[in-house]
Amino acid sequence: MDETQIASLLKSSDLFPIPQSIKLSYGTAGFRGDAKFLDSTVYRVGILSALRSLKLKSSTIGLMITASHNKVSDNGIKVADPSGGMLSQEWEPFADQIANASSSQKLVSLIKEFVGREEISIGGGEGEVWLGRDTRPSGESLLRAAEIGVSSVLGCVAVNMGVLTTPQLHWMVRAKNKGLKANESDYFENLSTSFKCLIDLIPVKKLESGSKLVLDGANGVGGEKMEELRGYLSNLDVEIRNTGREGGVLNEGVGADFVQKEKVVPLGFGLKDDVGVRCASFDGDADRLVYFYVPSESSGGKIELLDGDKILSLFALFIKEQLNALEEKLCRLGVVQTAYANGASTDYLKGLGLDVVFAKTGVKHLHEKATEFDIGIYFEANGHGTILFSESFVSLLVDKQKDLSQGSDEYNAVSRLVAVSNLINQAVGDAISGLLLVEVILQHMGWSVQKWNELYKDLPSRQVKVEVPDRTAVVTTSEETEALKPLGIQDAINGEIKKYKHGRAFIRPSGTEDVVRVYAEASTQEDADSLADSVAQLVKSFLGSI
Repeated sequence: MDETQIASLLKSSDLFPIPQSIKLSYGTAGFRGDAKFLDSTVYRVGILSALRSLKLKSSTIGLMITASHNKVSDNGIKVADPSGGMLSQEWEPFADQIANASSSQKLVSLIKEFVGREEISIGGGEGEVWLGRDTRPSGESLLRAAEIGVSSVLGCVAVNMGVLTTPQLHWMVRAKNKGLKANESDYFENLSTSFKCLIDLIPVKKLESGSKLVLDGANGVGGEKMEELRGYLSNLDVEIRNTGREGGVLNEGVGADFVQKEKVVPLGFGLKDDVGVRCASFDGDADRLVYFYVPSESSGGKIELLDGDKILSLFALFIKEQLNALEEKLCRLGVVQTAYANGASTDYLKGLGLDVVFAKTGVKHLHEKATEFDIGIYFEANGHGTILFSESFVSLLVDKQKDLSQGSDEYNAVSRLVAVSNLINQAVGDAISGLLLVEVILQHMGWSVQKWNELYKDLPSRQVKVEVPDRTAVVTTSEETEALKPLGIQDAINGEIKKYKHGRAFIRPSGTEDVVRVYAEASTQEDADSLADSVAQLVKSFLGSI
């Protein structure tokens, strides 16, 4: 790293002094916190993303400024790798180091050491970073900090892609690095074309379920983008509320996170005319999706929730139906869940004969596991998930399509699978593409939202946090379904589980604070509560409590 580069970094870093007494850690959500204190962090991640681009032979990297479902005064930043996926975990420690470097000199020293170790050539290549932000008021100034960070690395350019959903930026980065058209209009065009293809493939006799959908946009970017997408679609009847234009506050009493946790209608819903109507909710940056409906006028705002587990089950059922229509069994289809998935959903999926595997909590772990299948479907209960198709399997489908007679059942099934692989955002969970796929499947099946909800009935569950002196005393299996340490605790938990019908429970240490999380489910809410309390007591007796 030459003197010109060092001088460039020192000069720009002096513009963004690091706030005192704030320690940041890069996780699944990137860096996140109060927007007032993030300028220096975002600037430094701009540097990291430029170095990442140079390291990967001038591949385009994405930088998204968002805090997803957090309150409006928060913000954050995360990196999209060339695949459209999350930043490689190998670079996360470097992200932590530079975000927390106490001075400009320390920052430059860390960068110089890292550049040498990673053998990154600065000045010899051209790096490119695409920047996006959500609708938060703090986004514009933070994006400017990111631009300065990127351009302080010689030979690197920042491209401002404007206001986007998080999944849009991930999709665009993936498309750009695959040599495909990658603008926002290309994203909308891709969604509308594949959606129309799937609609056209619906058997005529099943078209009776096309009723209106009402969407809660969380007063965020997702509502805005759905309004834009409507201009591309003639065959989706959707009313959009909470777009942010009516004066509502981002994520305040609205959005997928609120709806999923509270199980009540978001603001602007629950009117008399909403009873029985199919409703959906995005989170603040539109990477999570849940559905719901108001069961009756007397429900008092309570809803019937169709969460990520229900969406996964619908997708799996549809994909399996198409695969069953193929004469040759060409595909290994797998479903990936976490230990937090409701046991009723797991039982339902296994009952379909599907290969169900578990991954550690966190989207990056689910995504990685899903790549092991020809078609891998993953979702968390919070509504974040997608479907991954291996490139070799899609190529096989495209070749097969050419050999089949148009209009045959097998041809139609192959065509649907190819269209789904285009419609679904394979880079990351995407509420917009997920919503379109749910809508087309419901029309294909001829199902109402109530009929979909009848696939299975969730088991009652309870989650508890137990404060402990040292969370690292708990060690679990990689799937987090069983505790390996402290010795004997799993046997004790199993003893409690046996007391309850449909009992299931597990513990796992928090990733951020000294607490152990307890999850329990059983056939009644009373039993789930009792089992959770019993397991929490076991945690206290084995680990001590604060």
